[in-house]
Amino acid sequence: MQRIRLRYTKRGRLRFTSHRDFQRAFERALRRAEVPMAYSAGFTPHPRVSYANAAPTGTGSEAEYLEIALAESRDPEKLRELLDESMPTGLDIIDAVEARTSGLADRLTASVWELRLDGVELAEAERAVTAFLAAENVEVQRRTKNGMRTFDTRGAVVSLEALPAPADRPLDSACAILRLVVRHLTPAVRPDDVLSGLRAVADLAPPVPSAVTRLAQGLFDEESGTVTDPLAPDREADTAAPPTAAVSADAKAPEGPAA
Repeated sequence: MQRIRLRYTKRGRLRFTSHRDFQRAFERALRRAEVPMAYSAGFTPHPRVSYANAAPTGTGSEAEYLEIALAESRDPEKLRELLDESMPTGLDIIDAVEARTSGLADRLTASVWELRLDGVELAEAERAVTAFLAAENVEVQRRTKNGMRTFDTRGAVVSLEALPAPADRPLDSACAILRLVVRHLTPAVRPDDVLSGLRAVADLAPPVPSAVTRLAQGLFDEESGTVTDPLAPDREADTAAPPTAAVSADAKAPEGPAA
């Protein structure tokens, strides 16, 4: 059995796709691309697909990950192309590697997020960021399935900075960008929780909902302060490993006798 790890995106209007909706779209793509999936055992077998730390509905992402198990070996890049062609535009399969190591989920320990704050001046955003980082604790409340829960957002935030507006904004409209790195703790601290914290400590309240995009997720490197590529260990192991013996059905077909 071969395992393939994929990186995919949620862009544009597809950021509002729920995780369940993505699962349906992905399983349809597997069927259209005729991927030789391995299936679970039991009375109701289902394709062996493992999802890792999906972004909340309504947020965009450039770094979502999943793993599939195949009954027959395939070239990861060719498989990626077939799946990408079968997925809606915006849910794009942008990377694929053969799983040569264990513990993909264990390598997703932090995320890099970008929040676009339309209607907020850069100076106002900088003031709020300074107040947030100076606080020892920033408690917020969020409604969960078990009711309202109060938790600290400050401890999960590794870094937070305010940046100038992108070049594509209207010249007469204020806009600031927040870039933050958040550790994956329990309970999980989401970008909207950080916005709630900024409102609590500095009364920062954007006039319109912010556009939130996950730029990266992976293992947080304490020395460099960066979030590393979680597929890098598989690529490194792949360069040292022999090629997979199994190939496509066409390639395995025996040749006829020579004329």
